Amino acid sequence: MYEQSFSHMLRSASYATFLLSLAAISLTSQPCKAQVSASHPVSVTQDAVPEPAISAILNAFQTFEVVAIPAGHGEKDIDDFILSLIRDPRFPASVNDIVVECGNVRYQPILDRYIAGENVPFIEVQHVWRDTTVQQMCGASGFYQQLFPLIRSLNQRLPPTSRLRIVAADPPIDWSQVRSYDDLTPFFDRDGSIASVMESEVLSKHRKALMLFGIFHLLHGGGPGQGDAVTRYERHYPGRTFVISDLGYYGTSDEPLGNLYAQGGVWPSLLRTKNSRLGSLGLDSFLPSPITTDQDCNVSDAFASKPFKTVSDQIDAFLYLGPQKLLLAEPLPADIALDTTYRSEWLRRMKLVGLPGPSTLEELDAQIVASAGAPMLAPPPKQPVSQEIKSRIRQGCLSRKTPAANTPK
Repeated sequence: MYEQSFSHMLRSASYATFLLSLAAISLTSQPCKAQVSASHPVSVTQDAVPEPAISAILNAFQTFEVVAIPAGHGEKDIDDFILSLIRDPRFPASVNDIVVECGNVRYQPILDRYIAGENVPFIEVQHVWRDTTVQQMCGASGFYQQLFPLIRSLNQRLPPTSRLRIVAADPPIDWSQVRSYDDLTPFFDRDGSIASVMESEVLSKHRKALMLFGIFHLLHGGGPGQGDAVTRYERHYPGRTFVISDLGYYGTSDEPLGNLYAQGGVWPSLLRTKNSRLGSLGLDSFLPSPITTDQDCNVSDAFASKPFKTVSDQIDAFLYLGPQKLLLAEPLPADIALDTTYRSEWLRRMKLVGLPGPSTLEELDAQIVASAGAPMLAPPPKQPVSQEIKSRIRQGCLSRKTPAANTPK
């Protein structure tokens, strides 16, 4: 995993970024006490059957205030699907807000002005998703570079009462003031920031929202410590959120998928996990287990350290986007490949965070060129986290707890 190139880090972010982030950010693993409300609405059919995805999601908004989908993690198929969903003429009547992981709350005023149609230079708007705490994912995303202008354009065609708002949820980091790893520590609680924004901007106002975040922020009753973002706000707002995931790496090694096409052979399709075979499996069949540390920097496997939960306990539906081995990777935006200043700043931030990757512009450029010849998404195979990575995570945790004592001589 540490040998992944710049582009591979982006395109496999939904599988690797979470773990890599934990290599830089120590999380305290404690039992998560949040539970999904018993009144959480679910399908009561005896055997779940796939439905056409866009209609199924729009129908979900009739029951739920929030529908949450992973996005912007280098998977072109799911990002293209979300753009199609938003362009559906029924969407503005179903949704008020789009809450995004790749959005620095510090730039919300600029974002509001841009989405409202004001004359805001696009180079200023780029700070919203390029200057987040997740440089390795958001900073190289072409999805958000399309999403924001799309919403701005849609709003110009809608009456004022139907216009969409994009809400940023990432902590308000100011990279111009970050010179060391210690400068990053006030911004580590990303799930806390997401939950706070959801409560203040969406749930307390009874607005309808599409949440676009990595799946590890969206699980019911998931996450270390106080829990992931959905888990945290569900303590106050249970039963309001419908969580959708892609299939992760399930099916890439010829695991049995069954028939995931909707009636008439339609896909993308949506399969509710309740009363489905896939929903009865564990999360480790689809996603790599996050690696966490406790207060003593002991490293543990998050899935293995908790009582077993089925997928249907934590995810409400799977989005099927077509054959798992034929999914496409999101290409790097051309303006990044041509922007030496931005790529240099990108490298600086990655080194501060402590994530692996190219160390010079020459290495980065070579990897960008090489990645152009590999457009297929290739999720890493299911495998246990190596002892080397666990050792790095533990050492990073110890170094941050007692820097002077643990600094390598």
